[in-house]
Amino acid sequence: MGPVVTERADAHPSAGPLRRPDEPRGGTVVVKFGGNAMVDTELQRTFARDVVELWRTGLRPVVVHGGGPQISSMLDRLGLETRFEAGLRVTTAETMEVVRMVLSGRVQRELVGHINAHGPFAVGMTGEDAHTMTAVRRPALVDGRAVDIGLVGDIVDVNPGMVGALLEQGHIPVISPVARGEDGQVYNVNADLAASALAVALGAERLVMLTDVAGLYADWPHSTEVIGRLTADALDGLLPGLAGGMLPKMEGCLRAVRGGVGRAQVLDGRVPHAVLHGVLGGTGPGTTVVPGDGPEHGSGSDTA
Repeated sequence: MGPVVTERADAHPSAGPLRRPDEPRGGTVVVKFGGNAMVDTELQRTFARDVVELWRTGLRPVVVHGGGPQISSMLDRLGLETRFEAGLRVTTAETMEVVRMVLSGRVQRELVGHINAHGPFAVGMTGEDAHTMTAVRRPALVDGRAVDIGLVGDIVDVNPGMVGALLEQGHIPVISPVARGEDGQVYNVNADLAASALAVALGAERLVMLTDVAGLYADWPHSTEVIGRLTADALDGLLPGLAGGMLPKMEGCLRAVRGGVGRAQVLDGRVPHAVLHGVLGGTGPGTTVVPGDGPEHGSGSDTA
């Protein structure tokens, strides 16, 4: 493994110096890559460098990627409707064909290519491969009632054997969130929830989710103050009031820390090197969720 980088000339100016990770050498970090960073080529390349740098510090990164903007763009080109309920894409049979094509045929290949520009690290796979993820159909809850959103799945079982084998061989798995059900049906799985389920199954030290905002706002839309740190219980109390794309992210964070993951972070993927500085920086931007049964939460930066 290469030496730990202590500072970078191309780092974001607000970022602090880098340091050796808190996680033990060989600790697994699951990173969900999504949002508008996915359609910005330079941010994709920066993200790829960050993931390789985590590997060089002795961590074992696993990437679960979304592809919402690319899927919506392709649906528009094909004249198919794009609709969301409770932050989840309504997925018809036609939409599901597009989801599979875009996620594993385009987005994953681009991301694997960016990572492998630095060496033979990344291996692409989907949740279908080796029965890594098994899903059941899930509804969306809107105002407390179940709404049918089509072929959208919730992960009910994870077989981490293939991912673990790739990690043992020194690879960086890059996983598309598509899963098969026991009924043989293929489901579109929200990438945040897929990353959370995988982090629990792998016994990950940390879950990192990239988004298009600075973190979880304390009083949106009245304030843009970000909650820097909160316990699982505090998040549980806030969850019913969340909506849109932040809902599955924070639901995933809650599931992760209650499932044994050491901490879960939501970071602003629009900031260059957000992952590198969120994991290795002296201060982690965004919102960090930690295990705990108290009401603790606070604004500002979390000390990682």
